[in-house]
Amino acid sequence: MARLTLVKVALLSDCYLPRLGGIEVQVHDLAHRLSAAGHEVEVVTATPADTRATTSGPETDESGVSGTTSVMVHRLPLSIPGAPPVNPFVKDEVRTLLTAGGFDVVHGHMGVVSPFATDMIGVAVEAGLPTAATWHCVIDRSAPLFRALGHARRWAGAGVALSAVSSMAAERVSRVAGADHGARPEVHVLGNGIDVDRWTSGTSVARPDDGVVRVVTAMRLVRRKRPGALIDVLRSAREQLDALAPGVRLEAHLVGDGPQRRLIRAHLARHGISWIRLPGRVSRDELRDLHRRSDIYLSTARLEAFGIAALEARTAGLAVVSLRGTGVEDFVTDGRNGILRGSDEALATGLAELAGNPARLAQVRAHNLATPPDQAWERVVESTLAEYARAQRLHGRAS
Repeated sequence: MARLTLVKVALLSDCYLPRLGGIEVQVHDLAHRLSAAGHEVEVVTATPADTRATTSGPETDESGVSGTTSVMVHRLPLSIPGAPPVNPFVKDEVRTLLTAGGFDVVHGHMGVVSPFATDMIGVAVEAGLPTAATWHCVIDRSAPLFRALGHARRWAGAGVALSAVSSMAAERVSRVAGADHGARPEVHVLGNGIDVDRWTSGTSVARPDDGVVRVVTAMRLVRRKRPGALIDVLRSAREQLDALAPGVRLEAHLVGDGPQRRLIRAHLARHGISWIRLPGRVSRDELRDLHRRSDIYLSTARLEAFGIAALEARTAGLAVVSLRGTGVEDFVTDGRNGILRGSDEALATGLAELAGNPARLAQVRAHNLATPPDQAWERVVESTLAEYARAQRLHGRAS
């Protein structure tokens, strides 16, 4: 795999900690993993800290396996209370920052709606800097808009190294970045990273031997994640399990918060369902402890670009039960790490069959614990550096 010598990189992202979410955590962790490897990293974001003030300063992280790391973070929010992480008025400021900063490469991180990253990737391209762009989302109903705006197509033509966090997401990016009747650009897969040691620590602790199969789901409780469908799958699986293995009981923990939580709680109360628990938002360590006591991770999301929560569970040893056609397929093989099915009905049946077969479930869990995923941070850092090298090569050809 191609490697660069030590580089100075600017990471561009609308969203960043302390705002919570998948991109926020991944960009933070990537920044500090690169820093731990000796690279110089600066983050440029529209997410504020405690106030709406523009700030630039070092951010230290003492949680990494390589000790304390430091990353310079430039926060350029709109100075309006309650404003989203977007600021179209700082292009000149970012252009000066990038051109005067001696950066070897710029790496933008795209979500479904990323006006800040979109603008600043454009600034980096105009400034003549080697640039990479990674999509952390599924381009679905927004595809006509992406195609009409033409950002991805123009970036590809300008020599930007395009990538996405999974094979499925990369194929969608390639579609919108291609010409109407021409060849599609090459879009690499640059998956999210995971701290394997963190999620495997303590997983040798014996689970309760009480005839209960515990199912975990962790998600933001919003409609696009399909929490209602998840409840239906759980209820159907429990009914089928009663017939397949009457001595086995199902218990579920739906972790997370969001606008759908109140509706789900009301639905469970109305139907007298006490075996599905709603613990709310929990810390990473609390989720890891829950995984230690559990057996299966369930996902019913259809538009899952990657599935970091499912990867965390798979790394902790849980069997993953998910729909086909999502980013989860990059790290779950049907029959080996869990089960993949094409519909909610088949998912419920597969969940019931797995829960009702203790020997098979134990086999899957043992495999997952013994086999670290390819998305360990060490490998993801190597892949990221290779993507930066590709960005430099493409930039050289386009110049």
